Amino acid sequence: MRKCPQGNETVTSDCPTPECRFRASAALRKDWRTAENEAVLARTLLTGWGVILLGVILAVPPQIAAGAHQPAPRPHAIPPSGLRVDINHATADELMKVPGMTRTWAGRIVRFRPYRSKLDLIDRGVVTSRVYDRIKDYVIAHRPGQ
Repeated sequence: MRKCPQGNETVTSDCPTPECRFRASAALRKDWRTAENEAVLARTLLTGWGVILLGVILAVPPQIAAGAHQPAPRPHAIPPSGLRVDINHATADELMKVPGMTRTWAGRIVRFRPYRSKLDLIDRGVVTSRVYDRIKDYVIAHRPGQ
């Protein structure tokens, strides 16, 4: 140990002179870099990287991780045109037989007639595009007089 400039036996952080306090703190900083502290630091870093890697692995969906492709959606059976419901002539109760149709949407379809094609349902704001996607294969628009 070094001798304090004020005559104390050793340099400590309790010494009133800035030079002694600086030397004492420098000695503590040197003591910090021991083999035990290096091992703790390495273990902490390794654990941190392990947690990050585990989080990334768990965040990936199993289908992607396995390299499996999602199957294409199966097309539903489209009824022949003779079995489709005519939006220009059907009653609200007949329209209710269409899968995905609600009483409110059926009432709007009846109220805003006539239609040149089933796309008029979207163009004129009678139904939303989501509703149209559900019912488009089950409806048809025969023009009045046909």
